Amino acid sequence: MSFPSVLRSVVTRHRRYEHRADLAQRAPDPPRATNVGGMARPRVVIVGGGFAGYHAAHKLVRLARGRADITLINPTDYLLYVPLLPEVAVGVLEPRQIAVSLTAALPGVRLVLGEANSLDLKENRVHYTDPEGGEGHVKYDRLVIALGSVNKLLPIPGVADHAHGFRGVPEALFLHDHMVRQLEMALTESDPGECTARCTFVVVGAGYTGTEVAAHGVQFTDMLAKQKKTPIKPQWILLDLAKRVLPELDERMSKDAHRVLEERGVEVLLGTSVQEALFDGVRLTDGRYIPTRSLIWCVGVRPDPVVEDLGLPTDKGRIVVDEFLNVPGHPRVYAIGDAAAVPDPQHPGRATPMTAQHAVRHGKQVAHNIAAEYGTGKRKPYRHRDLGFVVDLGGIDATANPLGIHVSGIPGMVVTRGYHLLSLPGNRIRVVGDWLLHALLPRQAVQLGLIRGPEVPLNNAAPELPVRPPTPARTR
Repeated sequence: MSFPSVLRSVVTRHRRYEHRADLAQRAPDPPRATNVGGMARPRVVIVGGGFAGYHAAHKLVRLARGRADITLINPTDYLLYVPLLPEVAVGVLEPRQIAVSLTAALPGVRLVLGEANSLDLKENRVHYTDPEGGEGHVKYDRLVIALGSVNKLLPIPGVADHAHGFRGVPEALFLHDHMVRQLEMALTESDPGECTARCTFVVVGAGYTGTEVAAHGVQFTDMLAKQKKTPIKPQWILLDLAKRVLPELDERMSKDAHRVLEERGVEVLLGTSVQEALFDGVRLTDGRYIPTRSLIWCVGVRPDPVVEDLGLPTDKGRIVVDEFLNVPGHPRVYAIGDAAAVPDPQHPGRATPMTAQHAVRHGKQVAHNIAAEYGTGKRKPYRHRDLGFVVDLGGIDATANPLGIHVSGIPGMVVTRGYHLLSLPGNRIRVVGDWLLHALLPRQAVQLGLIRGPEVPLNNAAPELPVRPPTPARTR
């Protein structure tokens, strides 16, 4: 057989394989499998592959032991470990190290790539749009809604146009390139005012995210300024209306973070926020005007706006559930994570905060309760006990309070990184490898140009995906 004939044969076989794989990927509902005895296996559909959805699927696979078909609908094929996102923005970690493959981590779970957009509660169907614009649906016997959250918006003039959030890999990659670009452009500015504006970075929100972004960011830009010999030292400003940094945490942790920020030259303005955002600067509520090209929005999160369109009862944008994580009046439907207003047993009348710790626990608890419906154990109400919190401040600085024991500095960093490694579902060795390389070698500070500003608007409903020009819709 001639070489061209062999090549045509290989290509034909490859195309047939791709076609079969494509059909398997896109089939909305595979034939229902049966358990021993001929009973049809229940279909459990989980919408959202964040902390809550991932841990629900992971736990349910172990509890169901093949007695249920589990489907996970998610816009991406990975779980993003958000707590380490600041280290991606400053070049310590590669993006893929904190993106854990859902198919590899969840054997036995069928992954459907798509964004859920509506529910048919009568027909028990979830309708979704796939990454290429195609429409599909999946039927369920039990549904778990774990849609997560997006950037919180405030009605402040200009913020939606000129600020960028920090919730997904696209935003972290954009911020990395943006910091490098501003300092490189400052080198060629003839106007001292323009040079100062490009070297000024304003972070709004002194909670977890904003504090870590400012702490890591100032180290990164100081390093860049030395490498590139920028004529002006970069300036970072952290704003918050609260009376202290990290207002939701222990006061000792707040003092640790404030001290580290000030030692690095970050200007912390408390009781202050943005009154108006413009292209070339921000006006603050205290009357000051700060020339800048960098407004980083970290004021918190809000439930995914899709939640409001699902036809389920909500409270402040979160789906109302009982102590068993079940939606009242809809026995087949559960909601967990940031999308759910889960009653907090430690604070009657309030819902659990939108944190990763609660999302993980919600996921495990809902898996237990669904398994109980099919004969494994008994349903239990949601209970929790805080194990402590960790805040990574970059370098050898961190603050933590595991089990209420306060630690900071190097001991705090050991606890913080140990916690993250234990919490990561995968890629632990890769993350440790990047940490070691960062400790031994200088960071590479170049623009990759993968994400542009218009692709990561603050009001993006799916921060894990950049906004691209629409593609022609397809139907199945």
